[in-house]
Amino acid sequence: MFTSGTITMSWSEVVLAVVALFLATVVCRHDLHMLQQNSYYNSRYMRFLRGSDEVTSLPRLVLLVALLFMMTTFGMLSWLPLIPAAILVAVAWLVRGRESRSKDPLKLTSRARTIYFTTLALMFLLSVIVGIASTVGDGLRVLVALLVLSPLIMLLANLLLTPVEAFKRHRYASIAREHLQSQPRTVVIGITGSYGKTSTKHFLTRILSEHYSTLMTPGGYNTTAGVEITIQNYLKPYHEYFVCEMGAKKGGDVKEICDIVSPRMGIITAVGEMHLETFGSIENVQRTKFELADALPDDGFLLVNNDFPMAANRVVTNVVCRHYSVRPGNDVDYWAEDISYSASGTDFIYCSRDGERIELHTRLVGESNISNLIASVAMARHLGVPADKIRFAMLQIEPVEHRLDIKSVGGITMIDDAYNTNPIGARMALDVLGSMKGGKRIVVTSGMIELGDRQYELNRDLGEYIASHADVAIVIGEYNREAILDGIRAGGMAADAVYTVSTLQEAFAVRDTLLVAGDTWLLQPQLPDTFK
Repeated sequence: MFTSGTITMSWSEVVLAVVALFLATVVCRHDLHMLQQNSYYNSRYMRFLRGSDEVTSLPRLVLLVALLFMMTTFGMLSWLPLIPAAILVAVAWLVRGRESRSKDPLKLTSRARTIYFTTLALMFLLSVIVGIASTVGDGLRVLVALLVLSPLIMLLANLLLTPVEAFKRHRYASIAREHLQSQPRTVVIGITGSYGKTSTKHFLTRILSEHYSTLMTPGGYNTTAGVEITIQNYLKPYHEYFVCEMGAKKGGDVKEICDIVSPRMGIITAVGEMHLETFGSIENVQRTKFELADALPDDGFLLVNNDFPMAANRVVTNVVCRHYSVRPGNDVDYWAEDISYSASGTDFIYCSRDGERIELHTRLVGESNISNLIASVAMARHLGVPADKIRFAMLQIEPVEHRLDIKSVGGITMIDDAYNTNPIGARMALDVLGSMKGGKRIVVTSGMIELGDRQYELNRDLGEYIASHADVAIVIGEYNREAILDGIRAGGMAADAVYTVSTLQEAFAVRDTLLVAGDTWLLQPQLPDTFK
């Protein structure tokens, strides 16, 4: 027996309590991972729970068996609680096995840790209250029952923390705003768009850095929190320009960042079918992206990509607005001519409406990269960067990791486009694959997500495009499988050239049996762990 105050526990109950508490840390970590992959949105997390096997997964079912055992007469005998304890250990092993296969590991940010410990505290307090009010055995049964229902407890914790997160956002935003305002020398250039913003950010920063001291938001820091972290940790008084990437998944996201950084200039790279699940319509996407235009001052400057109709047709009157495109047109101020691809990259001429022509060479390939380079050069010329410095910077620009990043090893070429999760980007990557000659062209894909009611249609279109640009297709997972295969069949690809697998590891195993020197393979985005 173990006695503490008025609580008396048998040795088997102590063992069961320790195992249950350990299991709680494992299960809640997994639930937190799934919540994080749903961007901490309770509504998205609930949709994920309804559409996945989380509730009926093997670990959850085994937990239920342990709970049922503990609720029977047998489970109340002095030594038999060790049986559910052993079952709980098995559940911990199963859950940790699922986590070890994760493609996108959990990031233990401050918010993640707060949600995690709040969830554990709720579970612990409820079980202790029941244990004190009734018996230790009842408290342990409640704890295991809460583990069965752990996603709901995490939803509750996330809901309870909403005011805390709102206060923290307001506080951090104020600190970042004040820090930026204390450095009036720094001019902010905002970049947003459905796609192309990360590459454009990198290209523009590299070019501007030849002439000015320039800072950019690093990596994927394109959320409000990411921008605040960049300002507080990286912005220095000597920075003349701050190139700020602005991501968005819902209306108001771009405005929220603009309210902090007060951009003087901006680039809108695209308005397309991205995150339709949260935006609801392409019109809402357009409205959100042009929150950047609305935030610019009267003496500001804006570049808009005319290659996207929903960007080109948005009238901007509050600021000087110029348009760019890969090709010339009546409404285009900056464009490219004489584009030619080779083994060493791409040659093209940057042209402007005022007659300027700059011959450029880059190691990058693909129209999407040319488009992003045109925007970067146009902004750099507007800011007075000399043409010779632009030419030099262009030669130094490296592909942005996982965005049309081409590498060759042992005679085999890889096109890594794993971060371009949109219809236009997917097509452009397939265009590059289709241009490769001399060997098999293999695509590894799991399709695209967050496309709302156009999910099936756009993934079917992707499958049809794959059929006309690749020789072999390896389709991963179940979520988009039917749509992609329907498109591939409609495109006429032979059935024996199509492989379906469950995981990325299986896809790589199939790929390795097919590749020989001279072949090219394309890696397209892989779905997060919240999708089969």
